[in-house]
Amino acid sequence: MAHPEEQYLQLLRDTLAGEAQTDKGTGVITYSVFGRQIRFDLSEGFPMLTTKKVYWNGVLHELYWFLSGQSNIKYLVDNNVHIWDDYPYKIYMEKVARGEEEELTKEAFVSNIANDKSFALSHGELPHIYGELWRRWPAKDGRAVDQLGWVIDELRKDPDAHNTLVTSWNPEYLYSMAKPGEGARFPICHNMYQVNIKNGKVCLQLYQRSADVFLGVPFNIASYALLTAIIAKILGREPGEFIHTFGDLHIYENHIEAAKEQLTRDPKNFPTLKFSEEFNSLDSFKPSMVNIEGYDPHAGIKAELTVAGGYNKNLHS
Repeated sequence: MAHPEEQYLQLLRDTLAGEAQTDKGTGVITYSVFGRQIRFDLSEGFPMLTTKKVYWNGVLHELYWFLSGQSNIKYLVDNNVHIWDDYPYKIYMEKVARGEEEELTKEAFVSNIANDKSFALSHGELPHIYGELWRRWPAKDGRAVDQLGWVIDELRKDPDAHNTLVTSWNPEYLYSMAKPGEGARFPICHNMYQVNIKNGKVCLQLYQRSADVFLGVPFNIASYALLTAIIAKILGREPGEFIHTFGDLHIYENHIEAAKEQLTRDPKNFPTLKFSEEFNSLDSFKPSMVNIEGYDPHAGIKAELTVAGGYNKNLHS
């Protein structure tokens, strides 16, 4: 049988041959295909890709950031994870342009987030991000709805449930659907997932409406496979399948040569995920409880993060 990572490598090949498109906000060119799906049986290993090294510390702490309902990047910065720094910094620099704040380099901005709690509270918050929407969705009556907590409770009561779904797509705060000034300033990309128990095992299907195939997708695969395993552990079950369904799958033009290099490599054995401690709730889980064993990937391949998509003031104001 083909190595399960070959599914991802085929996505790379398909996307490299995709249609050229231009991001309206930045002018960045992508190559894109629409509608794909890959599947991983988690009993056969943890799908952290091996044809280039995946940033495990980022996967682990970002997912915990979501699971714990946080929406301020200070937790990530404190754990040396900087994948979200660009979004609040971009908002800060817009305040600078309006004369509301003193200009800072990105490095100084991040340092202030780390070392000044008041600054982090004022400038590190990302409202309507995944953690808020998973764990404290803003209801019209002022309640905070814990979608993921409800999913786990529902599956405990009814393992045959078909309704256990979490969404991050809230039209009230998206694009020109939002009131002026209330639109979220970052793209919600992995926007919905459903949990299901089949043959006694916990399975999870993610729908990702927009996917950066080179930088983002390897990270997303590991993150949602880990989420599947965590939910299974809480429910006292084994993880089953992680299914990753895509809408728009694209590669940025400045990632093409890096992707071609990755396609020259052969996959290695997937690592194994182990939990070092028992836990039976979302709030009792901690990142220190997770270990990855036997991860021996090819070397990393560097590529710049492209901040594109999402809110565009020319289209959505």
